[in-house]
Amino acid sequence: MKRILYLYIILLATLVNGQIKDSLPNFNDEYFLIKKGDSLMIRLNEVTVLPKLKFEEKKDIHYYYWMRKKVFKAYPYAILAAKRVDSVNFRLSRIKSKRKKRQYVKRVQKYLENELTAPLKKLTRTEGRILLKLIHRQTGKTAFDNVKEIRSGWKAFWYNTTANMFKLSLKSEYKPETENEDYLIEDIIQRAYIDEKLEYQLPKLNKDYMNIISKSRGYVDVSDYKAMFSKLRKKRDRKQKRR
Repeated sequence: MKRILYLYIILLATLVNGQIKDSLPNFNDEYFLIKKGDSLMIRLNEVTVLPKLKFEEKKDIHYYYWMRKKVFKAYPYAILAAKRVDSVNFRLSRIKSKRKKRQYVKRVQKYLENELTAPLKKLTRTEGRILLKLIHRQTGKTAFDNVKEIRSGWKAFWYNTTANMFKLSLKSEYKPETENEDYLIEDIIQRAYIDEKLEYQLPKLNKDYMNIISKSRGYVDVSDYKAMFSKLRKKRDRKQKRR
């Protein structure tokens, strides 16, 4: 018993005398200790909180998630487009000969056509429209201006004329602060970033996106899509009656 008590006293003495003296807290560290209140304060990573989504009626949720699926499909192509545009512009800046520049651009165009033609053909009209807007968001320029800068104004004109046949425009701009569809796209993107569902890439189009989304207080307007689907259903019903 005496031996155990002796060892216990030695252990206590070692713990008391062997402690490192406290130094003043460094508020630049990841954490700091408040002595008086005996509380540990931990500096956490910044967390973004968006307003809860608000729908006029329950079925509007389906339209929102329909739109979400479209954005998720188009967004990766916009990311790829931004990377390719940066790469092409960088390489062109290092090529002095105009002839070699034209040769390089043609090689890139052929490569992109082989790489993207098949998957892009599978995009719906809505997905194509979203993609053109996201290209503006990610590159800072419309698809029309990107083609004009890399190829020529003539090529941009004809590409846009072709797009117009499918009710699309290479001149589409991204305006989430004023256009409802663009706002919905941005809302979906920002929430996907928080949930880590989409790859983050710094957009070249400089806007206060978080402030735009926060101002709406989560209200979701999908009336345009409801009207669109209503017309499609009526058109389908008329065709079935004719049969």
